[in-house]
Amino acid sequence: MAKKNDIKELSIAELEKNIRDTEDELVSLRLRKQTGQVEKPHELKETRRQIARLKTVLNQKKAAEASAA
Repeated sequence: MAKKNDIKELSIAELEKNIRDTEDELVSLRLRKQTGQVEKPHELKETRRQIARLKTVLNQKKAAEASAA
């Protein structure tokens, strides 16, 4: 998982791709949890938080872009 400073350096397209990938990972984790195959249940919480971080930075970049235009 990327650190906060690394996330801020990504472009909008890269952020959107990372969000999609991380959401897919979360779906996979949820399915594995339902079947009892998750060895590290804390990964669910970390993945949700990572999605929130990515979306926050994406929204900040879009707002900055809109105000600059």
